[in-house]
Amino acid sequence: MTTQPPEEGYPQQGGHPYPGHPVPYGQPQQYYPQPGQVFYTPPTPPPPPQPPKKDGGRALFSILVLAAVAGVVTVVVGLVFMLADPAAYNLSDGRTQLPAKVQPSAASEFFQAAPTAPPPLPPINPAPPMQPSTPLRLVIKKLKVNAPIKSVGLAKDGTIQVPPANDPNRVGWYRLGPTAGQAGPSIMLGHKDTTSRSAVFSRLPELRYGDQIEVHRQDGTVAVFTVGGIEQADKRTFPTQRVYGDRENAQLHLITCGGTYNRVTGHYTDNVIVYATLTGSHRISRAS
Repeated sequence: MTTQPPEEGYPQQGGHPYPGHPVPYGQPQQYYPQPGQVFYTPPTPPPPPQPPKKDGGRALFSILVLAAVAGVVTVVVGLVFMLADPAAYNLSDGRTQLPAKVQPSAASEFFQAAPTAPPPLPPINPAPPMQPSTPLRLVIKKLKVNAPIKSVGLAKDGTIQVPPANDPNRVGWYRLGPTAGQAGPSIMLGHKDTTSRSAVFSRLPELRYGDQIEVHRQDGTVAVFTVGGIEQADKRTFPTQRVYGDRENAQLHLITCGGTYNRVTGHYTDNVIVYATLTGSHRISRAS
């Protein structure tokens, strides 16, 4: 095979880019650009398509968020149902219903009458009223109650104030009414319980016709009251006239909560009211 030497300078068509390097005849001709021309560069083929990346982390996160939201909604709905009907779920919150044996289920055990009826009287005649004197202590031996008395007035909503909840053994005396032993109804209030324990009037429903209550007074005397009856009244139909109405004889009316505890309102549905009448008095002994 013969070769043809290339010319000096830029190679012509069929030449070699470098002098002294012959190109064999019969080989495919190559084109080399003249001055001012550029090589033709074939386009680079696109890279093969990559499989889509699986965004498993984002999908898992979304599922977890949805599950958490659904759980919160379920809990909230459940709480709404329980608060609406706490008795159906056997919730206590430290508050207990009256034992079955002292619930006012029988008319023969608890006083029942129209709200305007007078208070029930004890089995003996009332004693003459005493002179006014501030009450100091309430003693109910049957219930093992021996509690200090604190004077209370009216709350902003017009209702009688109650003793502080952090002092569950204290009794509140309504100071705008008669003192214990004075003519008329002397009103005293006490808590049934707190969120953690029973309170001073937790056993008040156990009192019965003929039981005695003592009030130690500032003048050194003890006013003795005899229970004439006890009733449990719905707070919506509270017997205002019977409890607060004027009376000729000296009376003591003890009030506490009763019935069912409503978690929505934070109050019991009823009031337990003890009606007692002054039947005697004596001086405070040193042993008291």
